Amino acid sequence: MTDAVPTRHALVTGGAGFIGSHLVEALLARGDRVTVIDDFSTGRRSNLDAASAKWGSRLRVIEGRVGAVLESSLPRPDLVFHLAAAVGVRLVVERPIHTIENNVLETSALLRFAASHESPTLVASTSEVYGKGVRTPFREDDDVLYGPTSVTRWSYACSKAIDEYLALAYHREHGLPVVVVRLFNTVGPRQVGDYGMVLPSFVERALRGEPLEVHGDGQQTRCFCDVRDVVPGLVALVGNEACRGRIFNLGRDEPISIESLAQRVVRALGSRSPVRLVPYKDVFPVQFDDLRVRQPDLARVREAIGFSPSIDLERTIRDLAAEIERRLAGSRSAAS
Repeated sequence: MTDAVPTRHALVTGGAGFIGSHLVEALLARGDRVTVIDDFSTGRRSNLDAASAKWGSRLRVIEGRVGAVLESSLPRPDLVFHLAAAVGVRLVVERPIHTIENNVLETSALLRFAASHESPTLVASTSEVYGKGVRTPFREDDDVLYGPTSVTRWSYACSKAIDEYLALAYHREHGLPVVVVRLFNTVGPRQVGDYGMVLPSFVERALRGEPLEVHGDGQQTRCFCDVRDVVPGLVALVGNEACRGRIFNLGRDEPISIESLAQRVVRALGSRSPVRLVPYKDVFPVQFDDLRVRQPDLARVREAIGFSPSIDLERTIRDLAAEIERRLAGSRSAAS
């Protein structure tokens, strides 16, 4: 596809983040013009370097909070992807006010803007919305079960649930063509472990030969899906009119324990790093409540768009390791 006639203008909030930057590249590659809004609190400018070099004429990056930027004049977007949010368990536990206000207030501003332009919109939500879960695997229409408000961890789940309520309310009251997507542990190149993301943390420690720290008893299970499988799913969902006004799980449905994940990383990278169990009380300064199981039912998204992820965990680990090694090498060169 040539650069001559961009067919759509896409707005991506959080577009300098891990998932957002992959989405931006996919949209540019198909010929779209893309505006990114990011305050760079967790996103990184370097995530957009390749896109800027290749498609700079069609990429605009605006630094700032979503609500503040949308108060200025922006051209009408043909598509909106709202990925901006507080991310990572550690950030949620340590900065709950930021988490709640960022998730709810910024999403509210985004939905008002999208509704004023009647732009098809995707709101990225999270598997955390299920809370402790009432059955496994998690289905989109299940009840949700949270812990007490005194446990900070649940503030993230609750704030993202409010985002979902808002999105669906805009659909019902104003006809906003919106899709809500609950992501399940998206992983891959460009992800960092700074905010409690488990896989990049394990990979970086394994590359350094340092112990891989597994919190709790390590038997809690998660399902990991490569970002390069997730992004085409996001694009397909927002582009499908039959999906609007609905919620979809998106990810893989093969569970693995966190201890087994650590061991797989060590084997895949030929590392000599030991795997150590660390009690939650030694990691988090406040009471922490973890989920034992987080597994999606994917029947709805398979029926809607034929979603079928193809990148296995082994490849994800190796590709993430290669990207982290390049990043570390660049840091060492810059420091020397």
